[in-house]
Order: sequence, then C-alpha cells, then structure tokens
Amino acid sequence: MHTTTFLPEDLESALLAGRVWRETPDQSGPAIVVIRNGEVIDITSTCACMADLLDRDDATAVVARAEGESLGSIESLLENSLSSSPHAPYLLAPCDVQAIKACGVTFAVSLMERVIEEQAAGDAAHATALRQELQTVIGSDLSQMVPGSDEALALKAELQQRGVWSQYMEVGIGPDAEVFTKAQPFSSVGFGSSVGLHPSSRWNNPEPEIVLAVDATGQPRGATLGNDVNLRDIEGRSALLLGKAKDNNASSAIGPFIRLFDEHFTLDTVRQARVSLRIEGADDSFVLDDSSDMRQISRDPLDLVRQTVGPHHQYPDGFMLFLGTMFSPILDRDGEGQGFTHHVGDLVTIATPALGALVNRVDRSDRLPPWTFGIRQWHAHQARHR
Repeated sequence: MHTTTFLPEDLESALLAGRVWRETPDQSGPAIVVIRNGEVIDITSTCACMADLLDRDDATAVVARAEGESLGSIESLLENSLSSSPHAPYLLAPCDVQAIKACGVTFAVSLMERVIEEQAAGDAAHATALRQELQTVIGSDLSQMVPGSDEALALKAELQQRGVWSQYMEVGIGPDAEVFTKAQPFSSVGFGSSVGLHPSSRWNNPEPEIVLAVDATGQPRGATLGNDVNLRDIEGRSALLLGKAKDNNASSAIGPFIRLFDEHFTLDTVRQARVSLRIEGADDSFVLDDSSDMRQISRDPLDLVRQTVGPHHQYPDGFMLFLGTMFSPILDRDGEGQGFTHHVGDLVTIATPALGALVNRVDRSDRLPPWTFGIRQWHAHQARHR
C-alpha cells in the first residue's frame, strides 16, 4: 500500500499538524510539525506544544505559513513510523499536554453490545444468545431515539418494569452522556506504533473513532482518528473496572495528524464521516472489514463537548475527545458463537477520507516499551532546548 493512502484525500488543502520524535546531536525528543507541499516542517520554534498551537487565534495561518526546518518528505516520515524498528523522525500521537477524554455508548449498536457484555458478565460464549434475547425484548430502533427525550424516558420506564434496564441504557438514551478519562497526557501512541492489550483479557476489540482536538476555551479546533482499545471481558464483569478496561500501556492510539478546521474541513465533515476499520490477522487468515457511520451517532459532537467542558469543568490545556463508535465486532473468529477478539500481531487500520488512516499493530501491554516520557521529562526537554 502506498504511503499516500494514509493521508487525507484532499491533502493539498488539508491543514495538518502533528508531533514527531527527533534524534539529532543537539535535539532528542518531540517536535511539532506541519505538512506542507508533501514536506514535513518542524515549527517547534513557533509553538512549543500542540496545545499552544490549538489555542492560537491564528492557528490555521501558522500551519499554512510558519517557517521551520525541513525534516524531509511525508512519505519518508510514514515509512519510518511503520518500520518494525522505527527510526527518527517518526510519528508520535499528535497531542501532548491535553487531557484524553472519551465518550461511550454514543451509537445504538454499541449500546446493545455494552448491555450484552454486562449481562454476559464478560463471558463471550454467552453473547450470541443474549443478543437475540435482548433484541426481542427491546424491540425498537434505538438509533432513531433522541437521548433524554420523552420517548426515551417512556422506554426506560417500560424496560425497568420488565427488569432489563441497564446502566448502559442510562447513558445511551438518558440525558447525560458517558464521558470518561481514557488516558493521561503524553501516554497515547501514534501512527505505526503498537497498541496494547492487558495480558489478562481474552475478549477485546479495537474501537475506531474520530477524536476532536478541543482548545482551552472549549472550542473544537480540529479532528483526528483514534483507537479506543477496549477490553470487553473486563468491563463486562463490572463497569467499575472501566479504568482497567480502558487505560493500559499503549491502549490509546491517536493520529496520524490533527487536521485543523477551515473552509475545507468543518464539524459538518465530521458529522457526515464514515470511519472504516480493517483488521488483518498475522497468525491466521482472518480479515474483518467494517465501518462506523457518524450520521448514526445519537449525540451531536458539540453536545458531547458541552457535556465535557463548561462552568462545571475546565481544561486549561485543552483536551482530546473520542466521540464513540458504532463498531461492535460479532464476527466469529476462533469458533462458532465466540465472536471476535484480537490476536497478538493483528494489523488495525482506521480510516476516513478527510483524515487519512491510523495504522497500529496489536501486542500485549506488558510486552510493549513502558511509558516513560511524561510531563516532567517534557519540561526537562523544553528547558534543554530553549
């Protein structure tokens, strides 16, 4: 596959900003880059961190015109990042000091699957029978239901009476969205890196999502792609295990670049996007192709932003917001009725035409390089290169 397939289809008009790891005699560490005319330009001297860039009123002009050192072609950067032994410069997650937040149960299909996980207590073998039973009991098209509406409240009362109400139904069709902390600043991995599964998990999957880049005032300034790696068995045992299910070494992948909003790329582009997912097994012939249609999201992206930030909560460094996915893999892989789960070595490609593609291999979180570059290391790096 040619490296240009990992970039927006309208690359010439896309304002792309990202982060790379550099290794030079006088600089070793992260740098802020933009992509211009197929070239990677280091603009760290203009913006020390991505949050600073996104907070600027002239952010689009900076991405379009700021001067800096050329790091070579975008093709070389992507090839470096995809190598089994990446060599600098290579891509990092395009965010840095921002909080990493995520929304759950924002699509009807994922709502059903979360209820199934809960009812199955994390046992994949029970999922098929439960899926059929719940579809019979609920019997309505949840994708057409407005969360918090009178219709949703009436369905809640009916399901409570039948004894099948769930905490996932509450956040799926109730007035309040599920917004949780997915990962810590600097902990997300980028394009080409491996994503991690907790070694105890036996039922898990990728979650292909669009991720909004929101500034310190609560305004979405751009978007990128994300993989909200999910451990279905662990969360299914108890929703109180959400932290263990969601936040592990390399369990958050974001990239390849943040595309800034402008006249060519807007929130309406996000609202109309179709996010594709391809999983290719390394130890078997398994291939899965699926997609998530943002037009079927139950809560508008701006509503999710408002439920995250406002008078009730501020993010002075901005935040990245995973918007949720409708992808819930039920294709049998290892045996009839067992559904899907990852194998180590799976290649996961998440793509949409306006943002390009995020590519990652799957491994165990305890076998991946430990996360060591945090806020203090970043501050020390900044001090050395002022």
